[in-house]
Amino acid sequence: MTVRRHFIMAAGGTGGHMMPAHALAEELVRRGHRVALVTDERGKRIPGLFDGVEVHVMPAGRVQGGPLGWLKAWRGIRAGRAMARRLYREFRPTAVVGFGGYPALPALLAALDAGVATAVHEQNAVLGRVNRLLARRVDAIATAYPVVERLNRKFARKVHLVGNPVREEVKAIGRARFPDLAPRGPLHLLVTGGSQGATILSTVVPEGLGLLAPELRARLRVVQQCRPEDLDAVRATYDRLRIDATLAAYLEDLPKVLAESHLVIARAGASTISELTIAGRPAILVPLPSAMDDHQTANAREMAEQGGARAIPQAEFTPERLATEVTGFAGDMDGLIAAAAFAKACGRPRATEDLADLVEGFGRPPVMDGIGDDRRTGRTAPTLATGGAA
Repeated sequence: MTVRRHFIMAAGGTGGHMMPAHALAEELVRRGHRVALVTDERGKRIPGLFDGVEVHVMPAGRVQGGPLGWLKAWRGIRAGRAMARRLYREFRPTAVVGFGGYPALPALLAALDAGVATAVHEQNAVLGRVNRLLARRVDAIATAYPVVERLNRKFARKVHLVGNPVREEVKAIGRARFPDLAPRGPLHLLVTGGSQGATILSTVVPEGLGLLAPELRARLRVVQQCRPEDLDAVRATYDRLRIDATLAAYLEDLPKVLAESHLVIARAGASTISELTIAGRPAILVPLPSAMDDHQTANAREMAEQGGARAIPQAEFTPERLATEVTGFAGDMDGLIAAAAFAKACGRPRATEDLADLVEGFGRPPVMDGIGDDRRTGRTAPTLATGGAA
């Protein structure tokens, strides 16, 4: 029995915030609920997301730039908050779910003003600034990691470990076999760094692979994402080294490439880690040191500690270090397959369903708790998170 209810997704305009919001929206719509998105202009422009869902673009100040910047930000937050209040009077949401980023702040503040139930989802292993600001006041905090830094222990009762939602194509990779790997057969390597972090990979990875033994170099089949301005130089390096490499500024079918890969070299963004662990792909991770609160280092920790990845600080990411790590993986097929299993053990493929179960519980009539709703059997109990004061 499903009671149709209304939910607001509030997300900042980056893929890391928007993708899990999109996944939750799709699941709630599938369950018969009405969903709307509150975002900024950047979020509205991301293609392929929230088709068929009403989208509301609202101002949201970014707190930066000293006193004048703060004043401008506060004005934007106030304007967005007022717009959200008007929206809620008409839309009458059961709950507002925030996914981080400054555009989520006015929507959540308006919900708190109106007495609407609220939840936040944290994709990273460090609680983001907006979620940190509101952690004390929201009704639920959904996390992607069992340990989240900067999340005060006193909020443990409302913390729910659900994971980070990923697309269905990635889940399908995790249900399939690890690609065949022969001692002298092709070794498929995926290199992806995202828009901010691809340049150092474009510099270090080709040179590092060039240091491998000739017989191993001949086995490589590399697919690498590069920034457009780096493509020609990277292609020239691979040609010089006679390494089979396919380069692109944007990988249009990343799930297909990931499915074929034996090893991945990547940054440690939340979406990347979630896809690697659900797909079950071992990795060499190079956290982006400029990421806010160094959250990518924290993101990589669980996968590395469980044996599914090698985490290398950027300062230590040299061609020589990379060559050593790739040689180690390639020279131990059983170890590589085991690392894939260790990576997969960190994955939480029910993240979308568990997050939907959590927010669907807001506004649930008490009688429904006595009805056997088998969708809720996978719900993860609250977990104790650690970190500093919010």
